[in-house]
Amino acid sequence: MKKILLIVAVAAIFSSCNSSFTPKSETYSKLYEEKPLTILALPPINRSTKVEAKELFYSSLAVPLTQKGYYVMPSLLSMEIMKEESVYDAELLMNNSMKRVGEAFGVDAVLFTIIHDWRKTTIASQITVSIEYILKSTKTDEVLFNRKGNITLVSSVNSGSAIGNLVGSMLATALTKEITVGRTCNYYTISDMPAGKYEANFEKDGTTPSQSKEFTVRLQNGY
Repeated sequence: MKKILLIVAVAAIFSSCNSSFTPKSETYSKLYEEKPLTILALPPINRSTKVEAKELFYSSLAVPLTQKGYYVMPSLLSMEIMKEESVYDAELLMNNSMKRVGEAFGVDAVLFTIIHDWRKTTIASQITVSIEYILKSTKTDEVLFNRKGNITLVSSVNSGSAIGNLVGSMLATALTKEITVGRTCNYYTISDMPAGKYEANFEKDGTTPSQSKEFTVRLQNGY
């Protein structure tokens, strides 16, 4: 995991160096204007062929948002309220006003996530996820934050022989927890979000260069 995070950090720096150096205050101007404090993270919209992707991913959303200085509604409580309000399917809410959701949950913004791809390829020894993040205001319905991450984790084994490498890589991929890739995508994507009120950089990171709206990272996990 440390290797993965290190590579992600290096990739983040590389991405920033190759960006147009647009400051966060300009890229996320609406988020700076509204300064949301509370966020409701809805269950992901799963457009991948992996049925379990929704459950694998949803539980890992709150932590990076909290570390960014926002209060995030507990997922279990959120799901119960959504059932009572008959709004359990996030896809049905995408093009509707967020004001009703804001009133029901008492939140300032709603986070939609769309899983476009979630594949585990044993022969190629890799796991690939493609996830889009859309934060919408419950006051104005404006999109406050929008990024898409494409992350591939390659599990490689060097045993000294081609057959040994293939078998070893297949086993490594089978044993790799897919949730790790989802979490890495979360941290990398949300790292570009301006800091919330409960983070030390609140209202201090406006001049920081924003990263690419869509990024692709390939991680090597050696065994």
